[in-house]
Amino acid sequence: MNLNIRGENIAITPALQDYAEKRVGKLEKYFSEPLESSARVNMRVHNKDQVVEVTIPMQGLLLRAEESKDDMYTSIDAVVSKLERQIKKYKTKVHRKSRQEVRGIVEGVASTVVRTAEPAEDTHSFEVVRRKSFVLKPMTIEEAILQMEMLGHSFFVFQNADSSEISVVYQRKDGRYGLIDQE
Repeated sequence: MNLNIRGENIAITPALQDYAEKRVGKLEKYFSEPLESSARVNMRVHNKDQVVEVTIPMQGLLLRAEESKDDMYTSIDAVVSKLERQIKKYKTKVHRKSRQEVRGIVEGVASTVVRTAEPAEDTHSFEVVRRKSFVLKPMTIEEAILQMEMLGHSFFVFQNADSSEISVVYQRKDGRYGLIDQE
């Protein structure tokens, strides 16, 4: 696995780089073939916290974890542990699901369509403080839900492989999932 290690407000020492390569490199044992993409490791100091963010793009899956501790080495250990849990969770879910279960989930999610109401006029100004852009890969609703759970987000935007439209899956307060499609 190729690692792209970057530091913000911190100098990456050779010892720190070696430690990060060794710990993040251990994740390769969970994959049957070597990863073709480069993992991004971003280390930064924010106030007194030592923050490590690791992003591993894979085909059909994006592994991402961030941890903040008092020590950079402890942050690296914690983020690797979090990624290991994500990988194990993903592999368990993928292996447990049969095609029939997938169809049942897709039908259940597809029946939960939400229509949004018109926004009320507001005199407050809204400020965009962060902007992200990403490539939408075609995936099934099941894959989008797994990806959302892997990232730990409450919603996920994706290109629906069945309809080629942009869709959003989200987790409802009752623990089930919703789907927003274009009309």
